[in-house]
Amino acid sequence: MKNLLFLPFCLLSLYTIAQKKNSSYQLHIHKASSPIQIDGEMNESAWKNTDSADNFFMVLPMDTSRATVKTTIRMAYDAKKIYIIAICYLKNPGPYMVESLRRDFNFSKNDNFIFFIDPFDDRTNGFTFGANAAGAQWDGSEYNGSVVDLSWDNKWVSKVKNYPDKWIFEAAIPFTSLRYKKGITQWGINFSRMDIKVAEKSSWTPIPRQFTTSALAYTGTLVWDEAPPEAGGNISVIPYLLSGLSKDYDHATPSNYRKDFGADAKVALTSSLNLDMTVNPDFSQVEVDKQVTNLDRYELFFPEKRQFFLENADLFANFGYANIRPFFSRRIGLGVPISYGARLSGSLDKNWRMGIMDMKTKADPAKGLPEQNFTVVALQRRLFSRSNIRLMFVNKQSLQYGPNKDSSQQLYSQYNRNLGLEYNLASPNNSFSGKAMVVKSFSPGKIDGDFVHAANLQYINKKWIIAWQHEIVGKNYLAEVGYVPRNDYIKINPLISHLFFPKKGVILSHGPVFSSTFFFTKSFIRTDNETLIDYKINLRSQGIIDAWIAHDYVDLLKPFDPTNTGNVMLPIGSQHSWNAWGTSYISKPQKLFTYAFSSRFGGYYANGNRLNLTADVGYRFQPFVNITLSANYNHIDLPKPWGQTSFWLIGPRIDVTLTNTFFFTTFVQYNDQQKNVNLNTRLQWRYKPASDFFIVYTDNYYTAPFYVRNRALVLKITFWWNK
Repeated sequence: MKNLLFLPFCLLSLYTIAQKKNSSYQLHIHKASSPIQIDGEMNESAWKNTDSADNFFMVLPMDTSRATVKTTIRMAYDAKKIYIIAICYLKNPGPYMVESLRRDFNFSKNDNFIFFIDPFDDRTNGFTFGANAAGAQWDGSEYNGSVVDLSWDNKWVSKVKNYPDKWIFEAAIPFTSLRYKKGITQWGINFSRMDIKVAEKSSWTPIPRQFTTSALAYTGTLVWDEAPPEAGGNISVIPYLLSGLSKDYDHATPSNYRKDFGADAKVALTSSLNLDMTVNPDFSQVEVDKQVTNLDRYELFFPEKRQFFLENADLFANFGYANIRPFFSRRIGLGVPISYGARLSGSLDKNWRMGIMDMKTKADPAKGLPEQNFTVVALQRRLFSRSNIRLMFVNKQSLQYGPNKDSSQQLYSQYNRNLGLEYNLASPNNSFSGKAMVVKSFSPGKIDGDFVHAANLQYINKKWIIAWQHEIVGKNYLAEVGYVPRNDYIKINPLISHLFFPKKGVILSHGPVFSSTFFFTKSFIRTDNETLIDYKINLRSQGIIDAWIAHDYVDLLKPFDPTNTGNVMLPIGSQHSWNAWGTSYISKPQKLFTYAFSSRFGGYYANGNRLNLTADVGYRFQPFVNITLSANYNHIDLPKPWGQTSFWLIGPRIDVTLTNTFFFTTFVQYNDQQKNVNLNTRLQWRYKPASDFFIVYTDNYYTAPFYVRNRALVLKITFWWNK
């Protein structure tokens, strides 16, 4: 099977040697002839001497014509910054449509202008900046050719000004906030515009509608009149001071007063290679995870949100698949504090990228947990036009550790290591994509079945998606610093979908999706299977309708409580099968009141039944207040001893954004399954670019009786200092 999958990869690799798709779309950038003030007005003489990019193409609803809304772009630079101004004309007069002034907004729910920079012109990695029509900023890093990580945050300034017939976005981005190679005079670039009132997404270069406007394969070229200036000695230090108070009412412990400090530092060794360091980091201001009702047999995945782990995160975190991750940074420092750490990451040249991370965590004598060291090494080599091959090594080491003879304490491993090789395929026009990987783990006493092999291949065009994926995970494969919720299986997952495009009417496109996921033992005995037939309808108003039917089969390999509440377990070897169906609807984003709902009804384990209803309702008093309510209801009907069980998960959220630098969020989560009510309130004031003051208050309560479990209040200030 391995050889059969690698053969098409090799053949497709020959196809990937091709010219850049939109290389003829060029915007020339020149040094500014006069100073530029960021005020949302194009009144400086410097702008009059610049080239312009306009006459955009429509991407959605259809990609067969020019855009109906007009956008004009101009760019310039000086010794320290890149400048951009975007004039976003209106087709229909009236108020803009935005959710709020919150940073890193939802692209599809805001009138916005965004641009994408590919400094190496490798069509794989880059950066994105922009704003919505009310001035809320958007910035992120980009990897895998089109995937945007909005957790990346950096130092830059922008201003949006509204006029009766247009709105203008103007920004200045320091060269020190970017990563680029000295001497390169052509960067990949593209500009994207979303106008919700006319339900149109447009792009400077033509992009097929099946791809996002972030697709670097379809960028044009930013041509510099001379090589961009070197960023110079770029050293940033980001210290923090913290004061806090917490109390654990569950265990009746005294109040804990906390005074702490620490710092992060960023050192640009070159304009494309960065050294990040941290001492005594604190992540108390990070938003809480959105809870879910857990009816799964395996561990759930929650994404990384901590800033230190996010720059060039794809080098480390993107190795593998959703459920086969040799490295998952949330394994570091969530259960025990981090002492210090460092990360060297970035591009060596147009073909080579590297990442080295080393972190040390503190000991917890009460648990018998020793100090531990985490080391990750990633090396990536570009192949052909957009593909690459990557090597990764992960090591977790317990320091000065000998297992305690006290049997009441948990035992920890001396070490766990993973070594893997991965090939990522990306064709020049994005039609073909995929990866093939092999990983081996090393742990004391594990000498057999400690490997992983997986591969997938996908073809996509305007009407068709055809995909195949398989995974083979050994019985003794272990990734203690990764996320691999299941071992000892073979998985096969084919998928095919097709879209039809009516020439007129309210329906933009519609079509079926068929997929089937099989799990087998190494002897190819089936243990799990889900077969799904889905029908999707996309409306011209940007609403979405979905209906599906599915058949599930499970042969339990481990005991499982189908309510996940600590009740009686279903036995190993018991077999379960059921049918289910469901629907969903997402309303159009043009209204101040938006909503979405979904339903699922059908069988469940032990010949039972399960009903699941979800709803998301939102209303915005734009641009200052955005109110949302999420509700999830599960009703499970099983034979005795379980009987009937119902779970509610309700999460109201209020975002108040008085300006684009002052944010207040209150998020409440009522979780019936966990018998917990969580209240998280966060105030953030960005008093200077990339420098913040936070007040975070957290409460946890029992649902019945309503009684406080624990409570915490934190005040934290950070300051971004640049040399």
